[in-house]
Amino acid sequence: MLSEERNKPMLKRKIETYLAEWKKSETRKPLVIKGMRQCGKTYIVRKFANENYENVVYVNFILEPDKKSAFTGNIDVDTIILNLSAMIKGSRFIEEKTCIILDEIQECREARTALKSFQIDGRFDIIATGSLLGVKGYGKSRKKKDESEGQDSVPVGYETVIDMYPLDFEEFLWANGISDAVIDAVRSCFESEKAVPDGIHKVMMDLLYRYIIVGGLPEVVNCFLENRNIELIYKLQRSLITEYEEDMVKYADEADKPHIRECFESIPKQLAKENKKFQYSVVRKGGRALQYAGSIQWLEDAGIVRRCYNTQITELPLDGNAVEDCFKVYVTDIGILVAMLDYGTQADILKGNLLGYKGAVFENLMADFLCKSGQKLYYFHKDSGLELDFLVRLNGECVVLEVKARTGRSKSMATVLRNKDVYHVNSAIKLGQYNVGRDGEVLTVPLYMGFLVKDKLADVIIPDIDLSLLV
Repeated sequence: MLSEERNKPMLKRKIETYLAEWKKSETRKPLVIKGMRQCGKTYIVRKFANENYENVVYVNFILEPDKKSAFTGNIDVDTIILNLSAMIKGSRFIEEKTCIILDEIQECREARTALKSFQIDGRFDIIATGSLLGVKGYGKSRKKKDESEGQDSVPVGYETVIDMYPLDFEEFLWANGISDAVIDAVRSCFESEKAVPDGIHKVMMDLLYRYIIVGGLPEVVNCFLENRNIELIYKLQRSLITEYEEDMVKYADEADKPHIRECFESIPKQLAKENKKFQYSVVRKGGRALQYAGSIQWLEDAGIVRRCYNTQITELPLDGNAVEDCFKVYVTDIGILVAMLDYGTQADILKGNLLGYKGAVFENLMADFLCKSGQKLYYFHKDSGLELDFLVRLNGECVVLEVKARTGRSKSMATVLRNKDVYHVNSAIKLGQYNVGRDGEVLTVPLYMGFLVKDKLADVIIPDIDLSLLV
């Protein structure tokens, strides 16, 4: 297994701010951080714990399966602490000053159940991580099976669960020495709809192409920063893909094992064909949803891919209008998608030569931006041929996102904006290889500004109610 311990401290992560706020909270619950393998969970949690606690106790249920026995039988906190202190030489458990890290907690269901005991007890802080929480008995596909087998339950209400992703584009910029002042200047240009100065624009576009071929997996980013060697980057990405495929065989249900890898490997072909939805017949001739639906769920639960659902109504809430069985599939990390393409594609991207794959890569890039900012993915398609790349909630409205490899007007976008009484869409953003500009209701922005597309819900304040009206 490629160890997350090889991640280097030079990589600043946004989750560090979240962890600091979590520790400050007097009502904090055991924290469960889930995310795809090698996204940096272990490194960042151990770094945070070592910097903020007098004592840290670390358990990895994959590397140390014998530690599972500490959570068998009685799962009251005193018994668990006694068991762990006997198993881990030199461990110390000091109330209010100890953080217990339970790494790869999906391997020990009893430990997950025990989080309730730790929450009620309150003497120790717990941070758990899981790479395959969705596929080790906690996902939708396993729910009925687990209930029928009477297995331990997830401690709902006694834990806080958050998603962690590979580095997003902003974190990638930090890793490459781009200051917050420069990023704020780009953000200001986006919000004020002003062109980015030429020097900054060129640097940002160059870094964007590097992000496309590198992606955000910390080990790959560090390889890029240290070597700048495409060959080494590609080999590392391929080894990570092999590790994911080994997980597919090792952890999947028997019925899904033959199909998960087929679904995964079909994604580049699905995107290159610009299909209106994921087609099982592309996975294998004659393929049907009944064969592969569980495979897509497995890949999504493992954090490797994300579904983008079709919605036939361009109105909020998007989730309420999504068509459950009509979706596209994107790879969560853009670097992994590019590594799945033909050898040499990375060099082509740096030269600006993508030919038929350009649309697929740029679309998945936008999906990468949206996923890593915690947004769900939606697109719009009707049998009449009307199609929009993405729909997002922005400034409280449904906004169209079109990702264009070339300049030119999108007929579908123009139709939707022209017929407001039908589609109820007032604005659109077109992202491509150009600077900021506006053409009527369409804001054109450079591709790298995709990471800025996010609704600012934090700015929405619920007003007080005037109770004097009751008098």
